[in-house]
Amino acid sequence: MAQDIRDLLSQDTQDQNKQMPKNHESRFLDKLNTALPEQKKSRYSWLQVAASVVVLIGLSFGAFKYFGTTIVTDDNGTNQTIVATKSLGDVSPDLKKVEDYYLANINLELSKVKLTPENKEMFDGYVQRLEDLKKEYSTLSVELTKNGPNEQTINALISNLKFRLNLLHRLKEQLKTLNSLEETQDLI
Repeated sequence: MAQDIRDLLSQDTQDQNKQMPKNHESRFLDKLNTALPEQKKSRYSWLQVAASVVVLIGLSFGAFKYFGTTIVTDDNGTNQTIVATKSLGDVSPDLKKVEDYYLANINLELSKVKLTPENKEMFDGYVQRLEDLKKEYSTLSVELTKNGPNEQTINALISNLKFRLNLLHRLKEQLKTLNSLEETQDLI
């Protein structure tokens, strides 16, 4: 069963000297065209171009949002353009965990609040205070970006997150108190 490789290579050189039959290329192309005919251009090709343009615009918008600039309004009401601010997660993976923990809990607590016409005014006041704290957090992030990480800025960012979470806990407590007062008044 085993064959000598030298015999195989000598036979191969003999096969290379053979000529192809006449009209072999044209017959091959004819068979190829019958098996795989050239497809006509689709009349929906403009849809493909439009879809490509939409995808390109979407990717460009996403890249702009990801790498783009943010506009921060300071206390004087003037707008400042800031490029790519840092967050706690950019400083350390442990600080990212802390930041994610607080932001997740803030969003969770905010989603648990039940808004009614009776508590809407109180809720709006708390939401306004949360927005102010969020702006302050953005300002602190800008400071972190400009000055680099330092203990004061990191502590201020974490304190801001803690304060927002505590503010939501106080809102929930006040809403419970308000609901219990309403229930006792309904019983009377």
